[in-house]
Amino acid sequence: MKNVTILVPESSVLQTIADSQNCLNRVNRFLTNSGKKPFFKVDLAGANRVIKLNNGNYSVHPDKLIGEIKKTDLVIIPALYGNVSKAIVSNSKLIPWIIDQYKNGAEVASLCVGAFLLASTGLLNGRKCSTHWGFTDKLHEMFPEVIVQNGSIITEENGIYTSGGANSYWNLLLHLVEKFTDRETAIYISKYFAIDINRSSQSSFAIFSGQKNHSDKAVREAQEYIEKNIEEKMTVKELADQVALGRRSLERRFKRATGNSILEYIQRVKIEVAKRNLETSSKNITEIMFNSGYTDTKAFRTTFRKITGLSPVEYRKKYNKIAISLKTT
Repeated sequence: MKNVTILVPESSVLQTIADSQNCLNRVNRFLTNSGKKPFFKVDLAGANRVIKLNNGNYSVHPDKLIGEIKKTDLVIIPALYGNVSKAIVSNSKLIPWIIDQYKNGAEVASLCVGAFLLASTGLLNGRKCSTHWGFTDKLHEMFPEVIVQNGSIITEENGIYTSGGANSYWNLLLHLVEKFTDRETAIYISKYFAIDINRSSQSSFAIFSGQKNHSDKAVREAQEYIEKNIEEKMTVKELADQVALGRRSLERRFKRATGNSILEYIQRVKIEVAKRNLETSSKNITEIMFNSGYTDTKAFRTTFRKITGLSPVEYRKKYNKIAISLKTT
């Protein structure tokens, strides 16, 4: 039997706590109905006996205080809600406990924005990490030693697991179920909760808003120039001249400020324009390609799939029912 501790931090998302507990309890019920022994022993644990969530609208009564759990096999950190910096401070008592459990052999899994609490332990330094796509820049800013993964649903490294945004945490729960039990059980759980077991990317849901939460004026000027001249071809040298910097200096500062190389940033801006067109217009793919600053069909489709995980046609089918209905009428 595997001992699982689901933490109940201050400012956490109630649903991620309840769903984790329900998922593992459903695994146990499935196993017992199949004539097998239950596999998970699940405890909710917190720093206090009563933890109020969602501005006091809900109260959670953990089964145990963290000090009462001397050893566990798996620690699940739910998603956080609101100001993540304040949430880390209010949950400071959990941090040394998580570190001690990992050092004693426990594995640790964070769900969605719970990655911030996990990152505050230092256990993610030098390791890959997923979180909600809307918080990747913030996570990189607060914890620069963490290798933040854009678009990934799940990361796993040395007994530490992280998941992408919102309902992506279900994919991590399914991954853990399959790893600790078997594929049959994971498939049953995916069907029971109506979750796509094979979803591996949150890229198609991401909205690129440009990483401008920095103080480098020259880099911000370069970003604005890129966004205003999206249909134009531009080289790094031309961009550097535009902001009166040397090419290497701009490349270095741009990467440090945004987390992207200049080429990556240009590609993401162009593809974001294409995404908006695919979502809201009935223009054909070639027209959208030209409007996004691409002239090579293969390069456009390859880059689009790399960033979103879908082809332009697949993306339109997913998000633009009006265009599809016009095409079929």
